[in-house]
Amino acid sequence: MVIYLLYPLRKYFFAFNLFGYVTFRVAGAAITAFLISVVFGPSIIRRLKKAQVIENTRKTDSERLSEIQKVKSETPTMGGLLILLAIISSAIIWADPLNYYVLLGIFIVLGLGVIGYADDLIKLRPTEEQGLPRKLKLLLETLLGLSLAFLLWYYVRETEFGTKLSLPFRAENYQDYIELGFLYFILVTIVIVGTSNAVNLADGLDGLAIGCVIMVALGFAVVSYVAGHYKFSHYLLVPFVRGASEMSIFSASIAGAGLGFLWFNCHPAQVFMGDVGALPLGGAIGYISVVARQEFLLFFIGGVFVLEAISVILQVASYRLTRKRIFRIAPLHHHFQFKGWPESKITARFWILSAVCAAIGVASLKLR
Repeated sequence: MVIYLLYPLRKYFFAFNLFGYVTFRVAGAAITAFLISVVFGPSIIRRLKKAQVIENTRKTDSERLSEIQKVKSETPTMGGLLILLAIISSAIIWADPLNYYVLLGIFIVLGLGVIGYADDLIKLRPTEEQGLPRKLKLLLETLLGLSLAFLLWYYVRETEFGTKLSLPFRAENYQDYIELGFLYFILVTIVIVGTSNAVNLADGLDGLAIGCVIMVALGFAVVSYVAGHYKFSHYLLVPFVRGASEMSIFSASIAGAGLGFLWFNCHPAQVFMGDVGALPLGGAIGYISVVARQEFLLFFIGGVFVLEAISVILQVASYRLTRKRIFRIAPLHHHFQFKGWPESKITARFWILSAVCAAIGVASLKLR
């Protein structure tokens, strides 16, 4: 919004010229989202407590895990509402609100937020229900992913890059990319559904998921800035996506909102994000990778979330095929809990790993 309200004033005072720079607006978005989270956090947490929006730590498939988590039984959940408020407000203020990619970013965040909100509300019932039925939840996420894929396809189908897939570590010409055709819809849907659920799986320890989200968002802020910058993208031989640099502002909003939420979510947590926060955060990360045409970088920049998801897949597959478990429990962070690691140590080490993965992912842009 500032690009329309304040940037035109540069003809009266040169300092307003700053609002035309993406890098300046990236910093502004991160700071604004952080301040919104920190300022409004206490009141939202109080309201959640007053409304008895309390995490039910007994609704797990493991008695031992329920016993470990019982100390958190009075902690309010659905703090993701604070994250959504900070992200959307900051993005509207600092990014171009008429940019198609920004509008779709808000769409996917709100859409997954609604699904997560419904899931959290069901978990609050005094029953054994653990949220939305898994098949229904997956169906809703898939429909949302397909809707996003169609809206993206409608916009990019006439562009030079179109629905082609970029491969990592290759310096290619546009003619050498893989044309996906209708498979583009499947790719976008898998990325959105996969990342949203991967972040949700990682949201099991105080500060773990949100700390890793911050690292990933910062990584994709760099990636999307490069993708939307004509000179940098051609220098690094990555696809140039006109308008994608605005997604670096969106990414910065995520990082700033995450940092502000971490103020209250660090151990011992005052609030949990819930599905209303985890699902849209993951979906937003996946969406940014699709816009920047760097879907494969998710495996590097989002390495921790990939490990969490793979640990669950391997655990389920192993048990169904051999009736044996690879891990003591899945996702992976709970496995280390069962090994006796303190929660703070697990969280800190996962943050370190996430930072390293993000750095490797960004550095890989040069490996072509």
